[in-house]
Amino acid sequence: MTSSQSFDQNAALPGRDARASRDLAMLSEGVRPGPSDDRPLREAVEASLARYFDHLDGSSVSDLYAMVMAEVEAPLLSSVLDHTQGNQTRAAEMLGLNRGTLRKKLKHHGLI
Repeated sequence: MTSSQSFDQNAALPGRDARASRDLAMLSEGVRPGPSDDRPLREAVEASLARYFDHLDGSSVSDLYAMVMAEVEAPLLSSVLDHTQGNQTRAAEMLGLNRGTLRKKLKHHGLI
């Protein structure tokens, strides 16, 4: 799997993860699941990667770092922009980025 292929963090094997299965069902009905999980981000990422590796079923993977960073960066930028009510200067400050760098990333992810 390469970085151009989608990383499905909610994918679950039958019976392996009831929460992910429920979230997938909600998504298929057009309902976006809310933050129903109180575990730290680090644990959520580890659980998502464990599910991803389970689904590989022996297949090889390349560019995993780039793939994960691309999956995390877009919702991070979107959430920070929502939090700052679209104020890119404040968002850049929160993220520790130059405003020009933020704008470049926002364009790359189709957020502006």
